Amino acid sequence: MPALTFLSALFVVGFDQFVQWKYGTMGIIGLMLLTVGIKANSPACSSIGAVVLALLVAQPAL
Repeated sequence: MPALTFLSALFVVGFDQFVQWKYGTMGIIGLMLLTVGIKANSPACSSIGAVVLALLVAQPAL
């Protein structure tokens, strides 16, 4: 069980670093809002986070 927890934490930190490298501070804010909204069962918070991430991903196409 500790190995699974360690691998999960390693994945989360790696994904966080990738988002920060690729999309900057707004990517971290969007990811944080999405995560907090899902955990707190808040549709408004998770929707705002999803919209921020979607705009960052779609920005080069616009």
